[in-house]
Amino acid sequence: MELINNNQVPEGYKKTEVGVIPEDWDVLPLGEITSFIGSGKSIVKSRLGDYPLYGSTGIITYSQKFEYQGDAILVARVGANAGKLNCVSGQYGVSDNTIIIKLKDNSNIHFFLYQLRHKNLNSLVFGSGQPLITGTQIKNLNVINPKASEQKAIAQTLSDVDALIDALDKLITKKRNIKTATMQQLLTGKTRLLGFRGEWEIKKIEDIARPVSVKNVENEKLPVLTCSKHLGFVDSLAYFKNQIFSKNTTGYKVICFGEIGYPSNHIEEGSIGIQNLYDKALVSPIYTIFSVNQEIDSHFLHKVLKLDYYRQKFKTLTTSSVDRRGSLRWPEFSQITVSLPPLPEQKAITQVLSDIDTEITALEKRRAKTQAIKQGMMQELLTGKTRLINN
Repeated sequence: MELINNNQVPEGYKKTEVGVIPEDWDVLPLGEITSFIGSGKSIVKSRLGDYPLYGSTGIITYSQKFEYQGDAILVARVGANAGKLNCVSGQYGVSDNTIIIKLKDNSNIHFFLYQLRHKNLNSLVFGSGQPLITGTQIKNLNVINPKASEQKAIAQTLSDVDALIDALDKLITKKRNIKTATMQQLLTGKTRLLGFRGEWEIKKIEDIARPVSVKNVENEKLPVLTCSKHLGFVDSLAYFKNQIFSKNTTGYKVICFGEIGYPSNHIEEGSIGIQNLYDKALVSPIYTIFSVNQEIDSHFLHKVLKLDYYRQKFKTLTTSSVDRRGSLRWPEFSQITVSLPPLPEQKAITQVLSDIDTEITALEKRRAKTQAIKQGMMQELLTGKTRLINN
């Protein structure tokens, strides 16, 4: 098919207020293809029942009676979620902070749900103090209206991609749960890998690591990192999309590849990471940095310190710190004890967990790619650039 642009309308297409679309498609205000648009009226009651009651965030409770039934699109009307979409069916209630849209019988609800998502209703939200979107705005919103058979074909195609994304989400969640359980078993010695036996040693961190405090006195132009609770060390500029660190980094600390660090005033959140991004980088002066001796695998120790037991330990030590800022410094941190197997077992455990991480990363990339493909498909199908049915 010819390329569609603003200066050229291919044969079989026409220019409309929503862009270039097939000649056999109509453009109508949404209100013309709906049987009802209005705010919900169900009231939250103390006695629970069997019927879901939907609000701006989804199901908020269950009611003893229903006010609505059948397929409908819900739009959060007010508040931080204004413009958020949901699709419901069966028998249910809808609160007054949510708009309910019911379509006429010859309209495919899933097709119009995809279309509204593609249009991004957030652009209609107004008001800074209390964000709001109105039923009148939605009624007047121009939408494309192909024949029912094409609506169904487009909706089914996009639904199939959504099903694949949902399956990937479930698989990623399953893999993450497996990783969490495996970490708990292997990093505490409850489960041993084949070929390893013998007692683990309990040692203080000060016995296996030493603090590192090298300042960037020569003002080297090194990347500045920040430690995220879930992601570990990340490039600060890329993570925050803005420079939040000082322009003068001479007082910043140098952290080398393989060293472990944490922000002394935030470690109770579980923010401790291993620097595996650059040969050398910088972190804020508030960070505590340390390196391990040759008998310790730094990745193994880092994973041990990411266990929930140690997050709670950090929280307790931070809360009881004599430092009025609630920091956990090296003298107190170094007294924490860890249980350690011999180095070969540490490395073997690290490899098992690394393999799981590799699987999860691959699935996440596949999911992101599938999501990007879906966005491209929506652009093609919801504008008629690609047709699924010959008319």
